[in-house]
Amino acid sequence: MLDLGRLRALHAVSVHGSVAAAAMALGYTPSAVSQQITKLERETRTTLLERRGRGVALTEEARHLAATAQELLAIVERAETTLEERRGQPTGRLTIGAFASAARGLLPGVLAELGRRHPGLDTRMSEVDPHLSIDLVARGMVDLAVAHDWDIAPLPAPEGVEQAVIGDDLSDLLVPEGHPLASRASVRREDLAGERWICQPPGTVCHDWLVRTLRAAGCEPDLAHQAEEYHTQLALVAAGLGVALVPRLGRGPLPAGVRAVALDPVPVRRLYALWRPGAARRPAITAAVELLQGQWAGVARSSA
Repeated sequence: MLDLGRLRALHAVSVHGSVAAAAMALGYTPSAVSQQITKLERETRTTLLERRGRGVALTEEARHLAATAQELLAIVERAETTLEERRGQPTGRLTIGAFASAARGLLPGVLAELGRRHPGLDTRMSEVDPHLSIDLVARGMVDLAVAHDWDIAPLPAPEGVEQAVIGDDLSDLLVPEGHPLASRASVRREDLAGERWICQPPGTVCHDWLVRTLRAAGCEPDLAHQAEEYHTQLALVAAGLGVALVPRLGRGPLPAGVRAVALDPVPVRRLYALWRPGAARRPAITAAVELLQGQWAGVARSSA
């Protein structure tokens, strides 16, 4: 009989595209994942991974086996959900994926409270790019994801994933102290022509929102500096190197030399919790979503 843990390792490599990424998602070392797949190759007497340059690729047989593994993992999840539902208490392991600022500004309190209320629940969180969240939930790599969207890029609602709104995260225009806009109560998008911008790299939702929104207002943005982390953007603004649009979640107190100015209309990104329909009955999912929504109410008040 094939070992489910080894099938899970192969499925993770199939989803994440590499042994290292699969190991990170599973909470293992890369060597442990490689060993699991080597044992599975011996079990099946089949080559499952082939070297491709510096990485590996799944063979045709491996892709078939990974698809079977996904079906088996879904069956196991349904059985675990039924048992947890009958007990009526959140138990077992709950894996959560969250984008960076949610992982920093929202999840610590939620995870701590889940641990206090439900000692039998083993929660595991990992940072996940928002655009990857839906697929990871649908494929069973995480049980619950926290994702976001903007008005220009609504969150897709594919078959096999359910969602609930957590809340709306407001964004502010951050400018250096002494900037001509620093003393304004609010500014409109048309007022931003000629500014040097500090933003996230291309391909991110935040970057695309900034470019498309400013162009719609008649301003071609000058993207002077690009940084993934909002704390890096804050440091660049504080140094007088440009302006930035930064959501409040996970931003923390503004450093010296930075002023927040309201942008009219206020840019908003909406936060969602995502899970698979088969797991919707899990008390752990219900408890986590309720805590996410409750925690958000406090976070939103404190950042206002």
